[in-house]
Amino acid sequence: MSDSDAVDGDAPRVRKIIHIDMDAFYASVEQRDNPELRGKPVAVGGSAERGVVAAASYEARKFGVRSAMASVTAKRQCPDLIFVKPRFEVYKAISRQIREIFAEHTEIIEPLSLDEAYLDVTENLQGIPLARDVALRIREKIKAETGLNASAGISYNKFLAKLASDHRKPNGQFVISPEMGPAFVETLPVGKFHGIGPATSAKMNALGLFTGLDIRNQTLEFMNANFGKSGAYYYWISRGVDERPVRANRIRKSIGAETTFSTDLSDFDALVVELRPLVDKVWRHCETSGSRGRTVTLKIKFADFEIITRSRSVLAAVAARDELERLACGLLEVEMPLPKRVRLLGVSLSSLQVGDDAEPQLTLEI
Repeated sequence: MSDSDAVDGDAPRVRKIIHIDMDAFYASVEQRDNPELRGKPVAVGGSAERGVVAAASYEARKFGVRSAMASVTAKRQCPDLIFVKPRFEVYKAISRQIREIFAEHTEIIEPLSLDEAYLDVTENLQGIPLARDVALRIREKIKAETGLNASAGISYNKFLAKLASDHRKPNGQFVISPEMGPAFVETLPVGKFHGIGPATSAKMNALGLFTGLDIRNQTLEFMNANFGKSGAYYYWISRGVDERPVRANRIRKSIGAETTFSTDLSDFDALVVELRPLVDKVWRHCETSGSRGRTVTLKIKFADFEIITRSRSVLAAVAARDELERLACGLLEVEMPLPKRVRLLGVSLSSLQVGDDAEPQLTLEI
């Protein structure tokens, strides 16, 4: 079905929302900056045995390589895969450049990560009548200024805009109008719904729910009974309804860092040595942003991939790096001796504040 302008019509209060998603962002940056990588399967991430793919070029994706895939698995699927170490400072700088382009068109920008964001262009700063033309203008300027491709989805709500941006990837855009919305969702497999992961998808399938239409045929009571507080959300998006606004200042819930060890560990002192750089990274962000938090969480992933988390909240925000380390090490010490060897540790700080205000959403890659 071709792009429709109905989303740009005269119906009152129909929002115009764009979801911009950079195409294979990290990998595309590396291919842009190193001509020898162009046209080749590239994975950004560590190539070591415990490494993980952070991003994959489209050439690599043809072999089934995906982000979050273990590097050994990726190499098995694509023997010619080229691993490149991530350069997060470069990605962040380009992300800021792209954000400035967004800001030329609207003040209502909700970043989701370095490479994607929602924009509310119902009232756009340049007075462009059609949302699809705003998206086209943004994508053209991103290409001109960064040499990178972006895809865009345009619709009357966030859920459908996100679906639309995936529809014409890479380097394309698609409009889902109010007239198209419900029909577009009804044929969609539940596993393709943004916000429905593998576990929830499997649960839905077990209940006989395979498509948007299957969900739409259920009552709100049924969805709430089986999916708790998420039930109402699934009920409404199956009808193409999503009232969530684009939030220009998203509340960040936590900031964290984690590391996977090259060799599984069990000794307390050895684990503390690995913990300290994580504390440094979290605290460095706190110092840079002026944010402070009250809840420290320790994440432990064992050799068999079982994950446990332990948290402690204090009355006043953690005021110093050494206090953060003391709390994190204290959580670890309580668990000693550990029942199994450890492959990953993580530390996070939540209940964040900047001064007296909640911290605006920032993007940090560690």
